Amino acid sequence: MSRSRAVAIVHWVWERGDRTSAWGIRLLLLPLSLIYYLVMVMRAAVARGGERLPLPSVSVGNLTVGGAGKTPLAAWIAEWLVRHQQRPAILLRGYGGDEPLVHARLVPQALVVANPDRVRGAREALRAGASILVLDDAYQTLRVSRDLNIALLAVEQSRLSPFPLPAGPWRERWGALGRADAIIVTRKGWLPGYAAKLAGHLARSWPTTPVAIVHLALTGFEGLRSGQSFKGETLAGRRVLAAAGIADPRSFAIQLEELTGQGGAVQLVTYQDHHAYTDADIAALLNAAATADYVVVTEKDAVKLRSRWPADAREPLVATLGVRWERGQQAIEALLVTLTDSSTPEI
Repeated sequence: MSRSRAVAIVHWVWERGDRTSAWGIRLLLLPLSLIYYLVMVMRAAVARGGERLPLPSVSVGNLTVGGAGKTPLAAWIAEWLVRHQQRPAILLRGYGGDEPLVHARLVPQALVVANPDRVRGAREALRAGASILVLDDAYQTLRVSRDLNIALLAVEQSRLSPFPLPAGPWRERWGALGRADAIIVTRKGWLPGYAAKLAGHLARSWPTTPVAIVHLALTGFEGLRSGQSFKGETLAGRRVLAAAGIADPRSFAIQLEELTGQGGAVQLVTYQDHHAYTDADIAALLNAAATADYVVVTEKDAVKLRSRWPADAREPLVATLGVRWERGQQAIEALLVTLTDSSTPEI
């Protein structure tokens, strides 16, 4: 069985709560989920405090496996810091090799440091001249102390299987939001009402923690090689081949379907998150593209396809994902101001 097929089956188990067969598989996986949950609880109990980083720091993470919008939110924070006369460094584990390239394109003024050891990465950033740290996907990195912890919760994921891994997508239960200095509800294709309802529930559960809402919207497209800009209306009524090697490819397809509208169609080709495209993958995409008006890829996929897409083939469009605040932007910015006012770095 291919890895992409295995991933599709896992997501089917998590998503299809209305199917008896999906629930049956979940129940079979529950003993493993219980073991995973107990390990995470003990880990959290042991890893209290954590090692201080040498610079003011903010972490962005979530409670589930991928797909909540960590990359665009971390990039938004880094861009905000640049606008406020800071030199941010984005610290990543570097898994898959694509995320450092994505961040370098999204925020070229920021330093990007890929190191699974966040402390070593922070020291490297300090030596390179960073004034502040943005830790991408670090909510479960408990051995490192941060000044701000921002937790993301996607509306789409809140409706998945409620169990910890592997019977569900949850790395930690919702109680772990008690470590957060702010909670951001993200949505992609879901209506605003769902996000507002979830945000209201979170605000009642953690009344002293700011709760914000962000719409992660497709704001347009650019040519893979040319960089030419295209508006969202370009896809109206068109046949689109969407290729996505990301954690939540279905949400990407839903966003494209909203743009193609009536008369259009979206064919989704999915790969494992951080997928390394082979020559065979590219050949298959070129073959499938023959029946489509446009090929559309995510930024994460584009950084791996840009140098390998045949020059004589029609270039794909790269979807640009924008952060649109629907609630709580000022509260998040007020927390970031506390970082910019922090004391001088520790050497």
